[in-house]
Amino acid sequence: MDHIISSAAKQLNRVRAVRLGPPGMIFERRSDGCFIARNPHPLDRYPEKITDRLVHWARAAPDRVFLAQRRGDQTWRTIRYAEFQANVRAIGQALLSRGLSVERPIVVLSGNDIEHALLMYAAMLVGIPYAPISPAYSLAVKEFSRLRGIVELLQPGMIFTDRLDVFGNALRAVSFCGAELVTSGDPSPLRATPFEVLSRAQASAAVDRANAAVNADTIAKILFTSGSTGVPKGVINTQRMLSSNQAMILSVLPCLADEPPLTVDWLPWHHTFGGNHNLGLILYNGGTLYIDEGRPLPGRFNATVKNLREIAPTIYFNVPRGYQELIAALRRDEELRQRFFNRIQVIFFAAASLSQTARNDLERLALETCGERIPMVSGFGSTETAPSSLCPVLQSGCSGYIGVPEPGVELKLVPSGNKLEARVRGPHVTPGYWKHNEMTAAAFDEEGFYRTGDALALLDRDHPEKGFIFDGRLAEDFKLSTGTWVSTGELRTSLVAHFCPYVQDAAITGHDRSEVGALIFPDYEACRRHARLPRGASDSEIASHSRVRALFRELLESFAAQSTGSSNRLTRILLMVSGPSLEAGEITDKGSLNQRLVLSHRAELVERLYEVHPPDRVIALHAACPDTEKQSGQ
Repeated sequence: MDHIISSAAKQLNRVRAVRLGPPGMIFERRSDGCFIARNPHPLDRYPEKITDRLVHWARAAPDRVFLAQRRGDQTWRTIRYAEFQANVRAIGQALLSRGLSVERPIVVLSGNDIEHALLMYAAMLVGIPYAPISPAYSLAVKEFSRLRGIVELLQPGMIFTDRLDVFGNALRAVSFCGAELVTSGDPSPLRATPFEVLSRAQASAAVDRANAAVNADTIAKILFTSGSTGVPKGVINTQRMLSSNQAMILSVLPCLADEPPLTVDWLPWHHTFGGNHNLGLILYNGGTLYIDEGRPLPGRFNATVKNLREIAPTIYFNVPRGYQELIAALRRDEELRQRFFNRIQVIFFAAASLSQTARNDLERLALETCGERIPMVSGFGSTETAPSSLCPVLQSGCSGYIGVPEPGVELKLVPSGNKLEARVRGPHVTPGYWKHNEMTAAAFDEEGFYRTGDALALLDRDHPEKGFIFDGRLAEDFKLSTGTWVSTGELRTSLVAHFCPYVQDAAITGHDRSEVGALIFPDYEACRRHARLPRGASDSEIASHSRVRALFRELLESFAAQSTGSSNRLTRILLMVSGPSLEAGEITDKGSLNQRLVLSHRAELVERLYEVHPPDRVIALHAACPDTEKQSGQ
């Protein structure tokens, strides 16, 4: 009998055999009170420029598909490595002929498509900075001040868009700064240059001379962060940053070298997660990326499901809402389950935001389908670090686990109140912000470490070599009107744990108010099951259902009952009916919730939360109990 139980336990703990990097971390305390953490293993050599990997794979695997994209709703249009490189060289020639340069870079207003990728790597090949801009600055606003500010800052020589019919209003609203407008769609609305004009150019020796002049310090990209106010910051990404970071990722995920990685991915290329991490990972390791036109939104995830029914990935990336949609689809579709888990080696999720419930559900579905758990990997980084700095090499059951520094990364932890601020140094770190010297100087400390503004904590204080968990944004902490500090990251972690499995994440409210509240992003699938609602029920139906509201009131009351004072006593919550948006910057590069932007974008909901007579959607307790904490503001 004991043998049967032991065999069953082993079966439950069986993990798909996948090579992950060697474990370990050196963790030291310095005399100044700071801590230094680094990987004990050296970083492997990496190419001087990321396009060297394109040259390599065009020779080593010329007929392997690099990118694939749907033709409408039907067949896949593919481009192979040798063909892609030939097109990149031709377009590089066209860019040089137009006199584009650091002073006259390229701006891209486009989704993910093959033409976008060709232009991106052509620019990198010949040393012309490329700046992809979030479509949200063109499509999700009534005025275009941020887009206008970015274009004026960059002074581009070329602006590319895939759809003039979509981006036309935004382009009409900003000055082109004398830039040539190029499109892969219908050029007539604004008399643009057709993209095929660029690809018909004949590459000459000028392309080789320009590529020879590109070095590790050459600017490859300018990626704009999602600032809550003002013009977003332009983060310089050099060739060294992109190449070294991919070498770091490969060192902790050596399985990428065992088989060319294959993925189905929608994450946008204007964002460091999609454009640097995911697309870069595929190119660096000679893999294939199927461009997913789906989105983790109601009615738009069906396209993703269709793609995953056809394509079995070896590695998969998504944000928490995407996994929530995927889990629901996997539950009801056995064919999809079999295909998805068939040969997948790694599931990569956004570190601090994936609910424990979602992680457990994925593990359970994998066990039921293929008898194995699939390694799940998260990480820590930012636009300024290209992006990856930390990654797990051990499997932990904690969704907030972000692992250890990757080879080549130095991590400095500086005491800040009762937290440790993370600062990073290494070849993957930006030299600064485009045309903002003061901002650049402020971003680094006296030793050259980049100040992330994030707090980290050890997973296990008795075994620091296991690495770190994410501990929130330092800038997100705030004071109540009483002067009491609220530790947002700590409170959010406690909230999600207490409300598990019914909460995915939360934005904490209460700045300059007397009570702490929260905008709650429910785990809609867990809530649907609790309310016994049918599959297909909308998020709004789920969030407003009487059983769900009764559940959250009970959880809110029990959470408040265990509080020690006003800084951790939650008195009111509002259930969101739309998840946090990556496009709008509500999810950070680290995969965590951008508290400031969520509250800024949903300011009207915050006001409703604190109304004297709040609407029915608000779940509120009676007046807060007297504060038992000191009102010193500490």
